[in-house]
Amino acid sequence: MTPQELRDLYGYPSERAAQKEITIFDHHCRAIIAASPFVIMATSGANGLDLSPKGDPIGFVHVQDDKTLLIPDRPGNNRIDGLLNIAGDPRVALLFMIPTVTETLRVNGLAEITADPEICDRFAINGRSPKTVTKVTATQIFTHCGKAPMRAGLWNPDTWPDKRPVGTLYEMVRDHAQLPVDTTDQAAIEKMYQSELY
Repeated sequence: MTPQELRDLYGYPSERAAQKEITIFDHHCRAIIAASPFVIMATSGANGLDLSPKGDPIGFVHVQDDKTLLIPDRPGNNRIDGLLNIAGDPRVALLFMIPTVTETLRVNGLAEITADPEICDRFAINGRSPKTVTKVTATQIFTHCGKAPMRAGLWNPDTWPDKRPVGTLYEMVRDHAQLPVDTTDQAAIEKMYQSELY
């Protein structure tokens, strides 16, 4: 569909929705970021788009000033898809989430990666500093209504499954990568979770 066909179908946003976009982190934005233990970062690179979850104790993303965020990068599987994307294309989008709060905060901006020890050491946990910190300069900031999380029952325990509805990470990695059955197991993955969070 063309942009005009979509507008003909959906119409236009209300004046309030159209004007809610801001370019600085006001006290509401800062409160959301300070209470958020989880943010999803979207990046774009030569191989397309990528989404990367980031999680830490609440307030792990630091508001450096009215337009700038600092986000530590914790140990993972070393694919570093998002970081490699940022190295080639600085455009990023962030979605901040808070358990039990249906509304979210969206931030679009430009990112750069630093390995400056003075900056990385500010985010040390258990004596371990992140290897890099991503600095995001915001260009668009706005809150997003809670309809999607409410429809999903995301924070409603009554909608949660009684038991895990999908295979374990071990089973999925084993099957996707076509690994021998005895290469690893879920117990080893659980042990890794405990020893390699930071």
